[in-house]
Amino acid sequence: MTDSNTAAADTATVDAGAGRVALVTGGIGGIGTAICRRLAQDGWRVVANHHPSEQEAAQAWRNDLAGEGLTIETIAADVSDFEDCGRMVAEIKTNQGPISALVNCAGITRDKTFKKMDEAQWRAVIDVNLNSVFNVTRQVWEGMLEAGFGRVINISSVNGQRGQFGQANYAAAKAGMHGITMTLAQEGASKGVTVNTISPGYVETAMTLAMRDDVREAIVASVPMRRMGRPEEIASAVAFLVADANGYITGANLPVNGGLFMH
Repeated sequence: MTDSNTAAADTATVDAGAGRVALVTGGIGGIGTAICRRLAQDGWRVVANHHPSEQEAAQAWRNDLAGEGLTIETIAADVSDFEDCGRMVAEIKTNQGPISALVNCAGITRDKTFKKMDEAQWRAVIDVNLNSVFNVTRQVWEGMLEAGFGRVINISSVNGQRGQFGQANYAAAKAGMHGITMTLAQEGASKGVTVNTISPGYVETAMTLAMRDDVREAIVASVPMRRMGRPEEIASAVAFLVADANGYITGANLPVNGGLFMH
């Protein structure tokens, strides 16, 4: 006799991913890794994008996840380059199949006060954090519309909602991501394609854990929950939004910030 709880869990996994292909940009980073792991566990065929300069790191990353029993492919592409994104998506379509879910997670920081920020620092962040959303999404959009199904999740930031001292470039890019979300949500709604934003607060990653203790403690003290988020909590929000059962949610900006910013 089949255990009913086990059967229900198996059905949920099949319904969630059902062997569909998901692409996660910036997939080998802290938050990206958690997203890739969760989607793979939910039955998605996951491809993690990384920058071409991260080839060795990507190989080690793939081996580590294989040790957990997860087969996740990696692919190099510069998401700030439209043509390279086209090449990446074409390769995925040939090798894994059409992309049903896209998580735009790639991002960098180049923090400076506005009076000290130079053009290169502005353009680098806009290119990687904002232009990449166009560069990658444009390559998969028509396929999703034609298939009558698609999920696009843009990983923004609480600082795209409230701004942040020394982050004019980053805040502008992250705010712009949700502008794209709301527009594409309208364009894809009648075709079964949903587009949503997730805006994390401060999350425990290698970058935040490397902060000075006093800086990290000050950040934690500013969060009503008195802790940073975990990458797995962002991944859980992604899993929620890509699920078939939540196909009526589109154009939303889901805050996962421990109460740091409410509106």
